[in-house]
Amino acid sequence: MRVEQLKNMKAGWFIGNFEPSLFKTNDCEVAVKTYKKGDKESKHYHKIATEYTVIIKGKVRMFDHIYEEGDIVVVEPGDATDFEALEDAMNVVVKMPGANNDKYLVEGVELC
Repeated sequence: MRVEQLKNMKAGWFIGNFEPSLFKTNDCEVAVKTYKKGDKESKHYHKIATEYTVIIKGKVRMFDHIYEEGDIVVVEPGDATDFEALEDAMNVVVKMPGANNDKYLVEGVELC
């Protein structure tokens, strides 16, 4: 058995082909993301991966729609969305496959 701390992971990501990672794989990426009310992420999309976001706590805005606890948002390749935490929030995010360098800002700037 081994115990790790989410606070030691990069932005909540703990499974995937990056450091640190508890299990290195290109098959998927998994994160537990926490946000304070007002936190935002820029509009972006993936060319390869599908991203599954489960709202565990709070309310968030994605695709100009409000989602709350229990909602699962499926973001398919090419779907562009930004993100805003309307309340303190927690999400579980699964990205499949775990395609490195597959995050693109809508303005055309590539992210990793």
